[in-house]
Amino acid sequence: METISLTKIFGDWWGRAKVIAVDKLDLKIRYNEIYGLLGPNGSGKTTTLKMLLNLLHPTKGRALVLGGSSRNSRISERIGYLPEDSYLYRYLTARETLDFYGRIFGLPSSVRKSRIDALLEMVGLTGMANRAVGTYSKGMARRIGLAQALINDPEILILDEPTSGMDPIGTRQIKDLLLKLAKRGKTILLCSHLLADVEDVCDRIGILYGGRMQVEGTVAALLQHRDEKQILTGSISAAALEKIGRIIENEQASYTVNSPMDRLEEFFIRTVASAQKQELPTSGAMSTTSIGGFLTEESDKPGILDQLVTAGGDQPAGGEDVEILATQTPAESTSPQPADSGLLEKL
Repeated sequence: METISLTKIFGDWWGRAKVIAVDKLDLKIRYNEIYGLLGPNGSGKTTTLKMLLNLLHPTKGRALVLGGSSRNSRISERIGYLPEDSYLYRYLTARETLDFYGRIFGLPSSVRKSRIDALLEMVGLTGMANRAVGTYSKGMARRIGLAQALINDPEILILDEPTSGMDPIGTRQIKDLLLKLAKRGKTILLCSHLLADVEDVCDRIGILYGGRMQVEGTVAALLQHRDEKQILTGSISAAALEKIGRIIENEQASYTVNSPMDRLEEFFIRTVASAQKQELPTSGAMSTTSIGGFLTEESDKPGILDQLVTAGGDQPAGGEDVEILATQTPAESTSPQPADSGLLEKL
């Protein structure tokens, strides 16, 4: 995906320029990349997405997807789109909704059936497949909206607030799914107000304000504190810690000592996982045990939730960890470095 001097001006009744929503935006999203487009309300994010999808015509400049315009049906059928507000026919069931969109893409009946079953399992709605989507909660509506965006197994995914209204477990599952989709060769453009979501999954991010790109780069390059260093060790004696402190003080640098903390998301997931093992009753969408088979070759592996708890819950052996954060005084400030063009190849 690429935009070249992309500009969108909304005029008043007489055609006079009133609002410059997007102003000479140059953006290039690489193949097999998850790109996060950030910005406050009114910064031009959704307008940019709509121009990429040919839902809005630019005032100036160009918006290209897969090397051409998305008005070309051969290109548009290779795109999956989840809008900020899911446009669903409220009297259709989840299964009927996916079948409807599958028919629009001309999928054969056998393909539609198997894909719908896989998608419903993937988003945790198998048990509610025959309920009208108008009765769904906002989080459940986002789940079926994401399944709809994937019904054609697209090469390009454009997602506007995909985790809006979801609980922390559902949010984590969607983030895990996006990473798997990227590994399968899909290119993803993600807009979200939830910065933790973007930080966890995106290869690069760009921040818009006033319709212009303010900063762009890899997450690591933009968030790294170049004047600070961290030392993480296992259990350490008070005497050894005091020696380290004296060494740092001799270098005329300040330091603090903290014990590491869990992220709230990790703690929440472990708590709910424990409750699930007790088979406590609940209602609503359920956590799935596998990703749809047509999306991944790992469907026979443990469920997403189990993998996350295993990966994020254990502390190294040897007692309580200690984190030492030392701050240096740099000779001059260093600006964030641009994204490494070979990042994805290295990954």
